[in-house]
Amino acid sequence: MAPSPTGASRLYPIIGDPIKYVESPVWLTKTFADRGHDGICVPMQVPDDALDPVMAGLTATGNIDGILVTMPHKHTAFAHCATSSDRARLLEVVSVIRRSPDGSWHGDMLDGLAFVKAQQDRGATIDGARALLVGAGGAGSAIAVALLEAGVKELVVHDKDEDRASGLIEVLDGFGTGQATAGPGDPTGFDLVFNATPLGMADSDPLPIDPSLLDASMFVGDVIAGHGTTPFIQAARDTGCRTATGSDMVEAVQALMADFMLDQN
Repeated sequence: MAPSPTGASRLYPIIGDPIKYVESPVWLTKTFADRGHDGICVPMQVPDDALDPVMAGLTATGNIDGILVTMPHKHTAFAHCATSSDRARLLEVVSVIRRSPDGSWHGDMLDGLAFVKAQQDRGATIDGARALLVGAGGAGSAIAVALLEAGVKELVVHDKDEDRASGLIEVLDGFGTGQATAGPGDPTGFDLVFNATPLGMADSDPLPIDPSLLDASMFVGDVIAGHGTTPFIQAARDTGCRTATGSDMVEAVQALMADFMLDQN
């Protein structure tokens, strides 16, 4: 059970739309408690067009020390940060923001690091592998950077918005030692197959790739959390693939987020 807030509690809202599926309010609050910090993570339903006034309100609220950022705000929240990490600046996206001593916000992007850690924790070999990444949005972009940092030999990025995929490849030019290209969403011949799109959040969503093209030698990962086993992960398991879920990623990111919020990284 999460600890009860006190008048001295420090608040760490998570902002997004939809918000009801997020798991960090429980996970991060518990992580803070385990570290002896009186911090509470609270969910806030913030539509895309409401970010500016919400950020103004959060900035003016003195007991808010940090903000977790989820869809659809990872790109737009970057503009609210006076300073940011190198990886956040590279992609102009943030997943976490903490208050600096002068009251301004400092941002970072932890999605990629957490995603790669979740895959490795579940047995994936990243170094030297061929990876297909479906989705070039905020999370997908961060995952692409982290995969290249972790040593993938070849990374193919697929997005239904071809311009977005091509734009990400331009940003990644010369980054890491692996080769990154934009390409089709066909997993044939890949060691790693990853979904970084929102597909799987709604029951009516199609699968991000054709499951008949999967084979048991592939490792399959998904970013979708809070929905149990997604149809994509279930299809991969039915094929015999090893998998990592969005909930595995949420678990992996808790220590990273707590370190960031408490300025320990």
